Amino acid sequence: MSRSICLNADLGELPGEAGRALDAAMLRVVTRCNVACGGHAGDDDSMRRTVEVANKHRVQIGAHPSYPDLEHFGRRSLTMAPADLAASLEAQVRRLLEIAKSAGVPVVHLKAHGALYNDAAKEEALAKLVAGAAVKAGIQELVGPPNSAMDTAAQAAGLRFLAEGFADRSYEPDGALTPRSVPGAVIVEGAEVLAQALSFAQSGTVTVRGGGMLRLPIQTLCLHSDTPGAADHAAAIRTGLEAAGIEVRA
Repeated sequence: MSRSICLNADLGELPGEAGRALDAAMLRVVTRCNVACGGHAGDDDSMRRTVEVANKHRVQIGAHPSYPDLEHFGRRSLTMAPADLAASLEAQVRRLLEIAKSAGVPVVHLKAHGALYNDAAKEEALAKLVAGAAVKAGIQELVGPPNSAMDTAAQAAGLRFLAEGFADRSYEPDGALTPRSVPGAVIVEGAEVLAQALSFAQSGTVTVRGGGMLRLPIQTLCLHSDTPGAADHAAAIRTGLEAAGIEVRA
């Protein structure tokens, strides 16, 4: 295979047995996972379980911190003093690092969640703050949107940057994700999810809302675990990528 791509998922976010079963199914398919560490979802038990199952399947682990906003699942922007936000991110990541260390598993990357991800993609100060949280934790890789402020901040901080695309989200003509308040922002049809994944992997392009193609070269492709049909989508994407001659690896 001459081409390869990483497949990642945001995990440890959904409660109960259904959440555990979904995470286990996703971890049999993906090559990296982003573990919710208490800001928008997740607790010590969910982090420990996700780390253990990920390690069993040789899936690389990343921290998935957010604005401290359990009530709104980290999907609203918050105005916080930079020092307070930095302290929150550091505390979230530290919880995961301690759990991973006790299991003998490294945390290899950091990916911001939700509104913080979108805000830091555009705002230089926030991007630097997120990159700084990775540096302080000893994490060497940052995941974020291509051609974003996070890409620039990662390079400035000496971090490896992994440009990310989403298989299950609609894109705007400027490369931003379509706001979730807009109908069709989350793609739930399996055929459409697979087609977008293949387009990203094969040509580095995505069809934007309203029509037209946009070039967005990426190294990693994400699926949200809370998208309806996520486990089935993940399995179909992995099968489809490999059938197209694209290696799926971390």
